[in-house]
Amino acid sequence: MVLIFAVLSVIHLLYYMMGRIQPDKDYTGLGFRIKTWWGMFLVFCLATLFNPIVSLLSLMVLAFFALKEYFSMIKSKKADRRLYLWAYLSIPVQFYWIYIGWYGMFIVFIPIYVFLFLPLPRLINKGTVGFLRSVSRAQWGLMLMVFGLSHLAYFQIATPQYGAGLVLFLVVLTQLGDAVHHLASIYFGKRKVVPTANPNLTWEGFACAFLVTTGASYLIYPHLTPLNLTFGIVSGMLISLSGFFGSLTVSVLKRDLLIGDDDKFDALKKSYLSRVDSLTYTTPVFFHMIRYFFDFM
Repeated sequence: MVLIFAVLSVIHLLYYMMGRIQPDKDYTGLGFRIKTWWGMFLVFCLATLFNPIVSLLSLMVLAFFALKEYFSMIKSKKADRRLYLWAYLSIPVQFYWIYIGWYGMFIVFIPIYVFLFLPLPRLINKGTVGFLRSVSRAQWGLMLMVFGLSHLAYFQIATPQYGAGLVLFLVVLTQLGDAVHHLASIYFGKRKVVPTANPNLTWEGFACAFLVTTGASYLIYPHLTPLNLTFGIVSGMLISLSGFFGSLTVSVLKRDLLIGDDDKFDALKKSYLSRVDSLTYTTPVFFHMIRYFFDFM
């Protein structure tokens, strides 16, 4: 924790100096992520020094705010409010399965049971107009913001011995990849992946982030994980690739939902959703890879 604190302090100092030396560059995206890193570090300290339940509750709150911001982007009708209420109520239930360690229910609750029964509140006395649009949007949000992020809380339950290290390994590589992608795109990014949705995503940034994340994975996997060399390197590659797809998907999703509302789109760049977009993909992908290949999960 002392080492992480020192690294974060250096990064924050460099960010401050870069902003003063190069005021023409837009480092706001990096600044928001640094604030997120400090918040994650605080949660990690509380969970390590006091009680792991702190991290479980913190991640549950994070999932709630991410889903809330997702719903705030949707131009919904009065008939959809009951649907959103039931979607919110599924969050503590999902994290309760994690708390008691019931993996079977954890893995099927949202993809199957919520998927099947969530449409009912929208059907009863609300008619059929806009039904598919309302339900599919709510289910998309639950899968990304709740189901995807909830895997982050299950590491500690699935493997108490290695869980904290695996979570730290995953979060560090995901956030590092995002930061490198952002900086590389600022300095020499030319070919934009989705210019209409997120001009900060470039192919040059992706290539740099992929190389840096893979290299960082090679350096830190022996200290944080029980993985061997092959999976230490493959994990870095997989986290970088899935993180890129996560950022890309959420960026396009936000732009699609907020067409014609540029002010709200810019405001949501500072949101929880923009800070955890990559984690919605990297967390379940990394979790299930580890669970499939290793017995300790």
